[in-house]
Amino acid sequence: MSANNSQSPAGRQNAATYDSAFMKACRREAVPHTPVWFMRQAGRSLPEYRKVREGTAMLESCMRPDLVTEITLQPVRRHNVDAAIYFSDIVVPLKAIGIDLDIKPGIGPVVENPIRSRADLAQLRDLTPEDVHYVTEAIGMLTGELGATPLIGFAGAPFTLASYLVEGGPSRNHEHTKALMYGDPQLWADLLDRLAEITAAFLKVQIEAGASAVQLFDSWVGALSPADYRRSVMPASAKVFDAVASYGVPRIHFGVGTGELLGAMGEAGADVVGVDWRVPMDEAARRVGPGKALQGNLDPAVLFSTREAVEAKTDEVLAAASGLEGHVFNLGHGVLPTTDPEALTRLVEYVHTRTAV
Repeated sequence: MSANNSQSPAGRQNAATYDSAFMKACRREAVPHTPVWFMRQAGRSLPEYRKVREGTAMLESCMRPDLVTEITLQPVRRHNVDAAIYFSDIVVPLKAIGIDLDIKPGIGPVVENPIRSRADLAQLRDLTPEDVHYVTEAIGMLTGELGATPLIGFAGAPFTLASYLVEGGPSRNHEHTKALMYGDPQLWADLLDRLAEITAAFLKVQIEAGASAVQLFDSWVGALSPADYRRSVMPASAKVFDAVASYGVPRIHFGVGTGELLGAMGEAGADVVGVDWRVPMDEAARRVGPGKALQGNLDPAVLFSTREAVEAKTDEVLAAASGLEGHVFNLGHGVLPTTDPEALTRLVEYVHTRTAV
């Protein structure tokens, strides 16, 4: 934690969470046990989540501080995880600046007017704290409830946001995205640069409100080759990480199918690199190199198997991670919607017990 923000709300909250297992692992310090949290831990796998969200659209849920607070706290209460992650969606900052989009059930974010030309860039104005005042309010409520449990803020990375904006929604092949990236590299660079500014502003709001760490989700970047990533994506991601570096909070970077990109993703500026289930943690450490903590990486589908199988696969992850400088246990992607919540609760307890010093 940097001294210059010790009097800010973020600084005060970070003081409360500074010695938590999660924060220590992110800083590559000795921990009392391997900390655990799950991507999508606050979500559809929990019956209490489905009940509280009933009749409320996703984007509306993200803009109601009372709902955000309750949903974010649910997995902390139920699973005893070592960190909470702020309940939101990666398209919230885009919606906040006036992009005409909606999250459609069973589909995902759908953009009414995709960005395909330079004139379309005018849709992307600066994000101000007033645009997302509900985020500041919700995080204030949350940090008061969480006490010494860290809150992770998050945002979508420029490439993934760009892919939604250019495609108009989720895409399997990213053909429009890649066509723009290859066919008009200057427009592409300008698009990602604007998104980097919006993303950095969104993360700053969360940190200044009290988030103890932040995670940048680049969900779709695994669709790229290492050369394309370095040339066309890494500068924008690095800009985001650099913009929040002075706050001194851990910065986590995660993508899906990014085994070939792990080294470059670490170079972009993260303190912690998330690893999906396709690459063992010891091999991931070799690819990322020294000086970074790693996060991951149990296959989410394993949780549908027997308790014995879950424990055996968990032991494999812990063994592969035993030599790491810092390890935050997580799944290799988000919790699947039909996961038994009890399996998650047991998994947290198992990791805590197996790794207790």
